[in-house]
Amino acid sequence: MSSMFGKPRNSTERPPQSPLPECNVAILGCRGAGKSALTVKFLTKRFISEYDPNLEDTYSSEELVDQQPVLLKVMDTADQDGPGNCERYLCWASAFLVVYSIDNRKSFEGCQRYLEVLALHARGCQRRCPVLLLGNKLDMEQYRQVPSAEGMSLASSFGCLFHEVSACQDFSRVQHVFHEAVREVRRQAEWNLPVQPLFISEERPCPPVATPVALPTHHSLATCTFNTLSTVNYKEIPSVAQAKLVTVKSSRAQSKRKAPTLTLLKGFKIF
Repeated sequence: MSSMFGKPRNSTERPPQSPLPECNVAILGCRGAGKSALTVKFLTKRFISEYDPNLEDTYSSEELVDQQPVLLKVMDTADQDGPGNCERYLCWASAFLVVYSIDNRKSFEGCQRYLEVLALHARGCQRRCPVLLLGNKLDMEQYRQVPSAEGMSLASSFGCLFHEVSACQDFSRVQHVFHEAVREVRRQAEWNLPVQPLFISEERPCPPVATPVALPTHHSLATCTFNTLSTVNYKEIPSVAQAKLVTVKSSRAQSKRKAPTLTLLKGFKIF
């Protein structure tokens, strides 16, 4: 087991020469947005209300997304007051979850700074990584400070997906968000595949009147005339855009598995 919350691998399931495809997901957001709670909920199906806000670690879990196995690595970042020392996850992650708390407008405003950093990084490296904006703590609806419409508007302005979840309530919605990040990475990989140009032959029409080519007469031979042949031109067809994958419901095999034993840290509370 690579981490405290990681799921153990069964070495008999798959030969070592066939490693799983990997997907690296970094969870970003201001302090108190619930990043660690979402990470733990996804990995263990449990909710932890108290944790060390300065703890940053990377966890791994074998997942089955749309009947395709993947090794999902999750980096639970611990930025204090906004983006800082971003290189550690900008060059590592293949997708980003930017989290804010719906009952804390300051955390929502901090998300915009993260989205700006990610957009600037994407322009600089010419590599687009999927970004999902998450409004967490949906269970605190009565204390909501950020309407859903504002979250959708911010996500739309940066071209990313938007979801609202609750780390302490519904596991299936939290799982769906992480699996959706994997789907977006796969879609992006499909779009970035090099496409070989196609060629077709195009015959030019023959001229209405044959161009005579006369040969000199020698030894009383009759004069012969040859017609020119039509030429063949090769025309390149623009690359055909690939169709988007159809999203199907994620497998519930994960939800039927027995949750792994959780090793408690000092100060953790299980609900």
